[in-house]
Amino acid sequence: MTKMKKILIIADDLSGAADCAIGFTRVGHRVVVMLDATREQMDPLADTIAVDTDTRRLTPAQAAARTAAAFDALGGAVHRLYKKIDSTLRGNWAAEVAALQRNAGLAIVAPAFPATGRVLQDGRVLVHGTPLEQTPTWQLEHAGRDANLATMLHEAGLSTELLDGEALRDDPAALASRIAASAAADTAALIVDTQSEHALRTLAQVTLDSDVPLFWVGSGGLARELSSLTGRDDSAAIAQRSAPADDRDADTPVLVLVGSLSAVSERQCAMLLDRTRIEQLIVPPDVLRRGATHKDWHALRAQIGATLSARADLLVRIGRDDAFDPAEGAQLSASLAELVEPHFTLIGGLIATGGETARAMLSAARIPSLHLQAEIEAGVAVGRPLDANRTHRPGIVTKAGAFGTDHALYAAWLTLRHETEPDVLPY
Repeated sequence: MTKMKKILIIADDLSGAADCAIGFTRVGHRVVVMLDATREQMDPLADTIAVDTDTRRLTPAQAAARTAAAFDALGGAVHRLYKKIDSTLRGNWAAEVAALQRNAGLAIVAPAFPATGRVLQDGRVLVHGTPLEQTPTWQLEHAGRDANLATMLHEAGLSTELLDGEALRDDPAALASRIAASAAADTAALIVDTQSEHALRTLAQVTLDSDVPLFWVGSGGLARELSSLTGRDDSAAIAQRSAPADDRDADTPVLVLVGSLSAVSERQCAMLLDRTRIEQLIVPPDVLRRGATHKDWHALRAQIGATLSARADLLVRIGRDDAFDPAEGAQLSASLAELVEPHFTLIGGLIATGGETARAMLSAARIPSLHLQAEIEAGVAVGRPLDANRTHRPGIVTKAGAFGTDHALYAAWLTLRHETEPDVLPY
């Protein structure tokens, strides 16, 4: 395995920061996710630091400035840089890459995540074989926009080249030569087509060993391959750091917050409801828009408190109405967290679906950072508040909204409950 300096991951949302960083936990790194790029919150023992800049809803210029500031605050000579982007290209990722590229070198752009059905072919993302532009997620937020990576990077002011990493997956020397040639030609961003974990692994190894000044731009896919090549030769440390700490009261409830309206989240909620006795509360968006001034606000807050006080697990979801606008996601998530916050200390575990939902709840609960401890399935992370002196340290699972198998929420619930599936015997 390659010995690597500490890695800094800069992500534009909280669930993305966690799903990108979690692979490093599996191989023995101490991994911390931070809600803000402040040195005061840094863990000096962490091998991998992931920071959420919360820039997805900002303008491109604002996102670029905040991303550059995060790198200035937390970067430096002791870190290699990984710019985490959404595998379906949401947010201001191109502007953020441009802001980093000025000081970080050649951008190696490879957002593929084959384990979740996202690959890159001819510079375009395919989601389970469907062009990104044709997917509901893209149509909901970016209808009419071109999803070609080169076009998006050119609009941000970066020169690009396209490299077929899949064709070179068995020829690392040729891949290294092409990367060096791109850097020598002053290319700003090298877009690398990859459709397999094999191709991503070769890219990870070649770039780790390269003397070219570069940084990585990708989703959790490339990050997983980098982590597999940088693990510690310390099996005891790996086992200790991979096992979630068990300091919860077995009778304390699990709270599941779902802010995503994706079809993936719908299926995950359906399986969770079918296989557990969890109670469900769907909060109308209008209640969240109007907050405490809405006539139903206090009744809903009391209902949440009564359910959790009775030690019943609870699924709270944001509903949908004709006035719904995807741009109001952050506002609705913040209001949902405010609705729940008075009862947060009653829970023993939290599952938050959607990066904005997770960030809003942790902010409301005054949890500035998480120590990641284990991966439930690809990209679904579980951790605990970093502050060991905090009296309330629930297990916390984060998951991107349109992400994961249908089993993801149920698997997260089983993890926080320390249970196994019925009729499945542990090894």
